[in-house]
Amino acid sequence: MPSDADRVFEAERKAHAYAREHGFSGPLYATIRALTRAVLRTWFRVRVSGVEHIPADGGVIVAPNHKNFLDPFFIGIVTRRHVRFMAKVELFKGPPAWLFTRLGAFPIRRGESDTEALDTAAAILDSGGLVVVFPEGTRVEEPDALGAPRHGAGRLAVATGVPIVPAAITGTSHLWRGALPKLRRVQIAFLPAVEPAPPVAGHDSASEVIDERVWPAVQEEYGRLAARPGLIAAALAAAGVGGGLLAKRRLQASRKTRVLGKVDPRRLRSHRARRRGVSRLRGQR
Repeated sequence: MPSDADRVFEAERKAHAYAREHGFSGPLYATIRALTRAVLRTWFRVRVSGVEHIPADGGVIVAPNHKNFLDPFFIGIVTRRHVRFMAKVELFKGPPAWLFTRLGAFPIRRGESDTEALDTAAAILDSGGLVVVFPEGTRVEEPDALGAPRHGAGRLAVATGVPIVPAAITGTSHLWRGALPKLRRVQIAFLPAVEPAPPVAGHDSASEVIDERVWPAVQEEYGRLAARPGLIAAALAAAGVGGGLLAKRRLQASRKTRVLGKVDPRRLRSHRARRRGVSRLRGQR
């Protein structure tokens, strides 16, 4: 009888094979996209800019910050192209695996080097697809901070020669109030594409393209979007009500966005916290 580990491995293998050989289900993708577009654009009053920076065809990586589970869906509803994205391996267990696989997702083992996921992403890019890669590697929910980027997107870009389109998303941190999402304005900005430099022996081109070109652009744009007032605040300021407070908040938001260190997935953080708790209990005995 196969073990849980064997079943997980087999589910991953099938998901990667489907992603490389079939891609996604066009009718299902179109149906889900139409439904989510209607709901998300209405509820969150989505504001988008810079879509023209995404090439109309050919392989391309979109590299946004990551605050919420819904971020890939927001990217998907505002782009004209089919969006492929990496999703944590835990989502490919049981019935959800069928849906995510046919929507174009493929699994990645977060917190470790997953060459299988990178190989699948490279295959999609080589065939002219669009892949969303979150450089932070996990959700960073602090509304005024981003996580330090990892370099997987850079390695993919250098290996395949495709451009990276930096993107900033605001309004999706701490989005839920119980089972319902809060009423928020979500803003998405796509920035000019960054072309990776050809690989050079002894030079880390992947780190350079992410650390010096992609992530600083995301960081700056995230701060700019966060400083933009909402409709109500802007109307009050125009009417001369609360203008000073609004200016103060905009100044605070426009300051350079903090970048935290490398942020591990919540599962790993929880595991380490439990281990520390057990160690403290043992030390008290």
